Amino acid sequence: MQSKIIGIRFTQVGKIYHFDSSDVPALKIGDHAIVDTARGNHLGEVVQIPESAPKAPKGGWKKVLKQATPRELLLNENWKAKEMEAMIVCRETASKMTLPNIKIIKADFNYNGTQLNFLYSYEKEGKVNLKNLSKVMKKSYPNANIEMRQIGPRDVAKIMGGLGACGQEKRCCTMFLTDFSPISIKMAKAQGISLAPSEITGMCGRLRCCLIYEYEAYAAARKTLPKRKKRVVTPKGEGRVIDLNPLTEMVVVQLDGEVRGARHAFHRDEIEPWSEFEALRRKAEKPCENGDCHHKDG
Repeated sequence: MQSKIIGIRFTQVGKIYHFDSSDVPALKIGDHAIVDTARGNHLGEVVQIPESAPKAPKGGWKKVLKQATPRELLLNENWKAKEMEAMIVCRETASKMTLPNIKIIKADFNYNGTQLNFLYSYEKEGKVNLKNLSKVMKKSYPNANIEMRQIGPRDVAKIMGGLGACGQEKRCCTMFLTDFSPISIKMAKAQGISLAPSEITGMCGRLRCCLIYEYEAYAAARKTLPKRKKRVVTPKGEGRVIDLNPLTEMVVVQLDGEVRGARHAFHRDEIEPWSEFEALRRKAEKPCENGDCHHKDG
């Protein structure tokens, strides 16, 4: 039987994971299903039915076990309501054990309470051994398999929520970002953004995710524009490029002989590279060779 792959999301703004639903073929978008994962059975929402199956992961696809019943949906809500209490208990336990640089961010029950994951951040590099904390929590929740999972600063910010650095009422990661793309200083430079930490750093302490939003448009536009400090020829004379506005395709030039700080803006179609203009001028001034030169009298 050919595999029928569907996309499942476990949180409202979370990553989409793919599963084989061949054994439960009637599932459609909006339905809820119980699926087999590496961390036990979990309940998620069907959000995607790809026209063509993605590349299978190593080891093959995990299975959709069944469509969730109304009772299981209610059971899931009941266990989710207990997550805050479990997080508080874990935080108090960690405090009593004097575990430095550890912060318990969230408790996460699966739909029937058989799996309990504690998500935590560690302020130092590397990993920390929390086996003793896990054993103590097992005594408080004996019917659940306990797992401690370390998460990064971006994931912490996504879970905690709050105002965005730009003033948005919610951070992008909590509103719509399902995956975190690699961000680099190069993206800020390409867009002419100040490299001051307050301008490019998000609430998570990492480079802002929004730096990637317009980066490709800026990068493509810059390919059609001269670089800064390059000499160009404009309708008002020769000068040097001092600034660019890639999205409007405008080039800011300081003309030769003008005081420092004088600025003139030209569209890219109005200017020519000085090197090309100079090459044409020299060619025009080059004396005729071997008498092979024709002039027209006016």
